Amino acid sequence: MTATITAFERSPDRGNGLARDMRLRWAFEEVGQPYDVRLLSFKTMKEPAHLALQPFGQIPTYEDGDLALFESGAIVLHIAECHAGLLPDDANARARATMWMFAALNTLEPPIFDRSLVRILERDKPWYEERLAALDQIIRKRLEGLSNHLGDAEWLDGAFSAGDLLMVTVLRRLQGSGMLEEHPNLAAYVARAEARPAYQRAFEAQLAVFTAASAG
Repeated sequence: MTATITAFERSPDRGNGLARDMRLRWAFEEVGQPYDVRLLSFKTMKEPAHLALQPFGQIPTYEDGDLALFESGAIVLHIAECHAGLLPDDANARARATMWMFAALNTLEPPIFDRSLVRILERDKPWYEERLAALDQIIRKRLEGLSNHLGDAEWLDGAFSAGDLLMVTVLRRLQGSGMLEEHPNLAAYVARAEARPAYQRAFEAQLAVFTAASAG
């Protein structure tokens, strides 16, 4: 049975690969597994059928037989555990890859995602500049730690893993901010991941949805 994921019918990221279904698409491509996509409108996402799968009314979700999951990180981990290609065989290396998945979602993503929301929703507020500066300070500190760890390595811990996949999807939100470029090794790290054929296929698939919706 082919797994089915949900995605935006009209993504607010305008097909730039930032919506979180991109993580699932990329994971499936890395492990060489097919998947189906069910597109949802913002209205449909708040209706009972979808809320039964995702109680917070978000995307993506994952369904395969009698298993239904939400939360992109949990779904990527499940895909990686079920199919070779995203987690090392060695138990210690596997644990470290999982650690980097958590680091991406718990340490790096919260201030980076908050920065995106602040720039969209709070630009006209009196506290905007102060709030943005505080977030930028946190992000720069965390990027410094990540950059120091990565050094001259290609990936976070040996071979490319689910940890790198999630980390790169988080870091891509900073493109255009200038902060990635302050650490050339991180900018190169993201570019290296974006050059992977599996990433390219996933990006093109997500972009095709936005392009089709815009043409309609």
